[in-house]
Amino acid sequence: MTSFNKHILLGVSGGIAAYKSAELVRLLRKRGAEVRVVMTQSALQFISPLTFQALSGHPVHTELLDAETEHAMGHISFARWADIVIIAPATANLIAKLAHGAADDLLSTLYLAATCPVYIAPAMNQAMWNKPVVQDNIQKLKIHGVHRIGPDVGVQACGETGLGRMAEPAVICECLEACFSSRDEQANCLRGCKVLVSAGPTREPLDPVRYITNRSSGKMGYALARAALDAGAEVTLVSGPVSLPAPELVDVIHVETAAQMHAAVLSRASGHDIYIGAAAVADYSPAVIAPQKIKKQADETTIILHKTKDILADVAALADRPFTVGFAAETHELENYAQAKLMQKNLDMIAANWVACGQGGFDSEQNALQVFWPNGRKTLPMTDKYHLAKQLIHLISERLQIINHEKKNTA
Repeated sequence: MTSFNKHILLGVSGGIAAYKSAELVRLLRKRGAEVRVVMTQSALQFISPLTFQALSGHPVHTELLDAETEHAMGHISFARWADIVIIAPATANLIAKLAHGAADDLLSTLYLAATCPVYIAPAMNQAMWNKPVVQDNIQKLKIHGVHRIGPDVGVQACGETGLGRMAEPAVICECLEACFSSRDEQANCLRGCKVLVSAGPTREPLDPVRYITNRSSGKMGYALARAALDAGAEVTLVSGPVSLPAPELVDVIHVETAAQMHAAVLSRASGHDIYIGAAAVADYSPAVIAPQKIKKQADETTIILHKTKDILADVAALADRPFTVGFAAETHELENYAQAKLMQKNLDMIAANWVACGQGGFDSEQNALQVFWPNGRKTLPMTDKYHLAKQLIHLISERLQIINHEKKNTA
């Protein structure tokens, strides 16, 4: 557990998950942070200010214009005091207010006055979370630079199950800890490294006008390429067909089929320190490609498919292999499939994500990852893909340093 000596302002809005915020204060104080708490009027219906005062060691503030604070301008003084603002829980109502610039209480006004990083930990019923208007508000906050932690999937207070549970306090602490990590250290954690990333889908042609593909947008792979570049690496990106602009200063190789991606990756892998296989490569390809458009004639037709070459396994089998990171997009039994893939393909790390039930992944701006490596694991909660990519890149850097250190000690 890393200790950080920072000023953290915790905003608590009115949801049943407010009880978790008490544990969050305790964990933050345990890490050495100084915590002050601002509560909305509705939050007072769920948990007593006295609880937060006892845990934080400071009075809890609820009023926008407080005669007890200097100049009676609490929102300005708190905003200048804080190194970071975390709002947990962030209800649908509060998210809407923040997204549209409403400022009718201390917490929403403080948000507008804050110049430090702002994080929210959403918490609400799964049906509310999935409403388009809520997702629109989340997207607005992302554009405004607000970082999101969670929500998680699980049983909710109402008895329903789905996406909407507030992230656990320990997970929130880990995310804030990552934020407090030395910016210079993170910016240079891959300096001198060469990173190869594969991204996007592949297209396997059936005839001159049709092909088999998948729903991958390439956004996660492109975010990883950008995050690796920002971490100081020299980056090569092998990309399937996507509708994304090529990242500046990244060497991009465009391919279409699984065979082309295999050739592009394998011909370059040995010259790189890290390979991240974020592409959604077709598992099968048509055995025969019709030279002309296939006409609709019979009521049924049969297409013979042949298994494509396994890029991840082939990279991991190289004599001078790079640190090899795989991805697993699953609709069920995520951990079992990810752990099996990690061992069967002899990977150094695998990042697994759900691709069902509105849980990020394909076509989404957000994602969450369960990351596994031999004898280790870490949860990276739901957030925008670039922020998630930065966390994964930092984790890869840490693991690579450990492996290199072990190699030196056994040489």
